[in-house]
Amino acid sequence: MRHLAVVVALVAATPALAAESTPFVKLADQFWDEQLAFDPSTATYQGVHTYDDRVQDLSAASVDKRVAQLRAWAERFAAVDATRLSRDEAIDLATVKQQVKSGLVFFTVTRDWRRRPRVYTNEAINTVYLVIKRDYAPLAERLGHVVAREEQIPTLLAEARKNLTDAPKISVELALQELPGNIDFLRNDVVKAFAGIKDAAAQKRLAASTEHATRALADFGKWMEHDLMPRTRPDFAIGADAFAKKLAADEMIDAPLDQVLARGEAELKRLRAEFVATAKKIDPTRPAADVQASLGADHGPASTLLKDVQARLAGLRQFLVDKQIVSVPSPVMPIVQESPPFMRAFTLASMDTPGPYEKKATEAYYNVTLPDPKWSAAEAESYLRGGFSRTIIEMVTIHEAFPGHYVQFLWMPKMRSRTRKLYACSSNAEGWAHYAEQMMIDEGAAGNDPKQRLAQLQEALLRAARYVVGIRMHTKGMTLAQGIDFFEHEGLQSHKVAEMEAKRGTEDPTYLYYTYGKLDILKLRDDYKKKLGAQYSLRRFHDAFLAEGAIPLPLVRRVLLDEK
Repeated sequence: MRHLAVVVALVAATPALAAESTPFVKLADQFWDEQLAFDPSTATYQGVHTYDDRVQDLSAASVDKRVAQLRAWAERFAAVDATRLSRDEAIDLATVKQQVKSGLVFFTVTRDWRRRPRVYTNEAINTVYLVIKRDYAPLAERLGHVVAREEQIPTLLAEARKNLTDAPKISVELALQELPGNIDFLRNDVVKAFAGIKDAAAQKRLAASTEHATRALADFGKWMEHDLMPRTRPDFAIGADAFAKKLAADEMIDAPLDQVLARGEAELKRLRAEFVATAKKIDPTRPAADVQASLGADHGPASTLLKDVQARLAGLRQFLVDKQIVSVPSPVMPIVQESPPFMRAFTLASMDTPGPYEKKATEAYYNVTLPDPKWSAAEAESYLRGGFSRTIIEMVTIHEAFPGHYVQFLWMPKMRSRTRKLYACSSNAEGWAHYAEQMMIDEGAAGNDPKQRLAQLQEALLRAARYVVGIRMHTKGMTLAQGIDFFEHEGLQSHKVAEMEAKRGTEDPTYLYYTYGKLDILKLRDDYKKKLGAQYSLRRFHDAFLAEGAIPLPLVRRVLLDEK
């Protein structure tokens, strides 16, 4: 009956849903209707299945239309008098304004649709994966949606050929690296997903659409290699102006970049000092790097990695309940599986929780990236040492599942507005998951074992290195090779992990949001504790934080501390 107590606590902690649809709520709902119609894959992910037979239209004409719509929405939201709104509505207004700004920066400033082939190849694969991964509708119905989406992939890729006029070389290389896995996914995984369908005509339609889509992907690969690659530019940096605008739009961070960078560099320095001190507790006779290497060598084989990760889940969840860390809204446990092909180039692990509007399917997937079979034995060993030693697995599982991403997104269906359900700010969501790593070790999740503390610090160093490398590569002239070296020697990561992380930074420039968010949440917790005094508890803070959704952290702070 523990689960019942948790659910009751959650209901008590969650504010009541809005009793009526006010003019502002109706306006915001119109915006989200339009946003989901423009981005059918996101709609499917969120559990809105109105557009399951569509693929996003990224033609230049469609993008121009969307930009015009977003600019119109910016004017409409600017005209809303926030002083006449309730507190919750005022926060939602600020949030949707950020969503509009983020979309405009994506299309008109960083212009990813002009620069990154993976915008198109990821959409092609993800739009199909979203339909097959979760049992939200009868299999035959979902097969029809997959066929419809596969049939639109050639058009999507044809538009990509027109749009990709400013591609960096590394972006094309990364797309080509993933392409064989993408094609294999359609040819094998999709076909297997519908093997139970006995309708010969339906299977024939699926075979035809799959052949159509995979041929288009293969042809797109040849085009990237022979046509686009010679026209690429060596520089991938988006520049300081675009970087600052992206930070402000996506994360509500408007501090000067040098000040933002200094914060990350200071955190990296602090973490390195703590890392060395912790290593001495484990073995005072050896250098910290040797102690780290010995812990990294303690890992299982790749063949048991998924089982090893799954085995961590129940104990961590029970710790949350026993120690009253946070309310967990559901007893459903996530399913550990291998990461989908289109996610493997950059991501060691990720969490895929049902969207807030998903009514039937409750499957949540904890994705783990296994070593690539094409890697050498040395590369695979470096990857396992750096990413999935036994102590690191504990940290990754805290981050992805309990109480990280999985717990936070279990709260999303409880949000009191559509804006809170659908919006997710990275410095909030990733900041929360990264904050959880330190918090759980601080609370005794590993029994004060210095080896586990060292693993927590290794993960914190990884995120702090992302912080510094992202800014330096995109605004200070740091090269990819220098980024890899920084991850390895300043962030204390294995070479294979360093290589993956630096390459990720070429396309995810503001991935400082992990560490930046963690630092802001720690500061918010301290201030919230001062405000509540004797009424403070850790679970009360965590529940209050999660009850606001994944909105920008300055807005969470405004609510929890009653700031203007």
